[in-house]
Amino acid sequence: MAAALASSPLVHLTASRLRLLLPRHRASASSPASTPGCSRWGCSRGVCLGCSRGVSLGWKPTVELRAIKRYDRLRCFSTDGGGGEEGEKRDEEEAAAGPAEAQVGPAEELGSERTRSGSFSSSSSSSGTPGISSEPPLLNFSVDNIDTVKLLELLGPEKVDPADVKAIKEKLFGYTTFWLTKEEPFGDLEEGVLFVGNLRGKREEIFAKLQRQLRELTGDKYNLFMVEEPNSEGEDPRGGPRVSFGLLRKEVSEPGPTTLWQYVISLLLFLLTMFSCVELGIASKISSLPPEIVTYFTDPNATGPPPDMQLLLPFVESALPLAYGVLAIQLFHEVGHFLAAFPKNVKLSIPFFIPNFTLGTFGAITQFKSILPDRKTMFDVSIAGPVAGAALSLSMFFVGLLLSSNPVGASDLVEVPSQLFQGSLLLGLISRATLGYRAMHAATVSIHPLVIAGWCGLTTTAFNMLPVGCLDGGRALQGAFGKDALFGFGLTTYSLLGLGVLGGPLSLPWGLYVLICQRTPEKPCLNDVSDVGTWRRAALIVLVFLVVLTLIPLWDELAEDLGVGLVTSF
Repeated sequence: MAAALASSPLVHLTASRLRLLLPRHRASASSPASTPGCSRWGCSRGVCLGCSRGVSLGWKPTVELRAIKRYDRLRCFSTDGGGGEEGEKRDEEEAAAGPAEAQVGPAEELGSERTRSGSFSSSSSSSGTPGISSEPPLLNFSVDNIDTVKLLELLGPEKVDPADVKAIKEKLFGYTTFWLTKEEPFGDLEEGVLFVGNLRGKREEIFAKLQRQLRELTGDKYNLFMVEEPNSEGEDPRGGPRVSFGLLRKEVSEPGPTTLWQYVISLLLFLLTMFSCVELGIASKISSLPPEIVTYFTDPNATGPPPDMQLLLPFVESALPLAYGVLAIQLFHEVGHFLAAFPKNVKLSIPFFIPNFTLGTFGAITQFKSILPDRKTMFDVSIAGPVAGAALSLSMFFVGLLLSSNPVGASDLVEVPSQLFQGSLLLGLISRATLGYRAMHAATVSIHPLVIAGWCGLTTTAFNMLPVGCLDGGRALQGAFGKDALFGFGLTTYSLLGLGVLGGPLSLPWGLYVLICQRTPEKPCLNDVSDVGTWRRAALIVLVFLVVLTLIPLWDELAEDLGVGLVTSF
């Protein structure tokens, strides 16, 4: 593993980028160290290339200084004798040497560094004046003695500065706000600090006060989170769960900006989704398609050369209205998210549409590009998209059913197998009540294309409202009931999808889609404790109930009794 890390392009890239930020050393055979406090020759800015010590010269600790410090730490533990206790022992010996070492000339110093560490590249002195290097030596890691733990720490996320933690404990927390009892690691990689203690007032007021004081103390360097206390043995005496405060750096906790490649991928996925929607429109006219094409795509035992695909061109134009309807529903879904996020100053990423040749699309993956302030915001933004998409889908579905029962528009109707209406308990019952027993109890049913668009839109919206992972339903459930409730509902949803109880034949592809793309829960809000209110929870329960009714298929006995399709066997 050490060899793999040492040869990793990420290591060499980090080293080469840091090398550009390093201050140049001035070669002087007669001058000792130019900065007091550092015993090495040639250190002109208070940061030595051979150790991690630095002397404050009055200039602010900018990104350049942090990069130089990381470079120094990389160099110190990557040499043959610079890792762990040996490196510390060597630093103590150098400190004891003191002024004597400062009188060493440049050639002797460079030679001794090469002899001791063996980590300098030979190319650094192959050109130019012998004995004097015009540039700082290049990194050349020793694979045998590299400290992989320290390397992973350096290449990992920025951790909280211990000096800032000390200042926060002394100036922010106290008897009137939050009485600190202990500290724990916080974050996915334990890059933050979790302050555990006892709250001394109303949680929202204390949290707002601590956020304001943190900005005054450290600027925009950190984000403070109010979360439920882990492994709490009881509730807060003032009501509600006990709370703790987590501290993370902004560059670690805040989402990154959208990259150019993400824009390109989003465009390609949207083009594929358009193609899948057109394919859905063509498939809806299966009764009028050329027989050889239908046989080739539906009969698994079909042999012979593939048919001429140009035979489908006359059907493309007639398939566009259905494709437009399905795309309009998904775009309206995304507009609902953005309209709910705008007044709350929440930034969203561009939508990544996922094509699906059965329903036209799986929906879209839309990420939060800013930290959510509280769980109410998470709930409102998450629920707005499905509600908007469901409203438009339901309108199309009802209008299509009314047009299907009107003989005047019979020329616009398409023939579909009646068994398709057995895929949803709720939608099948609505269709049976609107079209009647005779129309539904047949091999095929004549319906308007808007029925298909509304059906696909409602089914896709229902799948996206499942309370699992990072779907809209999962985010809404996490905002309304917390992350622990999402874990239990997620296991139940995966089980129902695996057994085919929800979605019927569509359950397997949707389960794989969630596992691959949407299984991770949303990150916590800044205020991840405050309650969202009773009416939001009640609305979510009603919506989940409607989702279950939409995704449960009609079983054969009920379908035969209602006359939804022809059922030949039970």
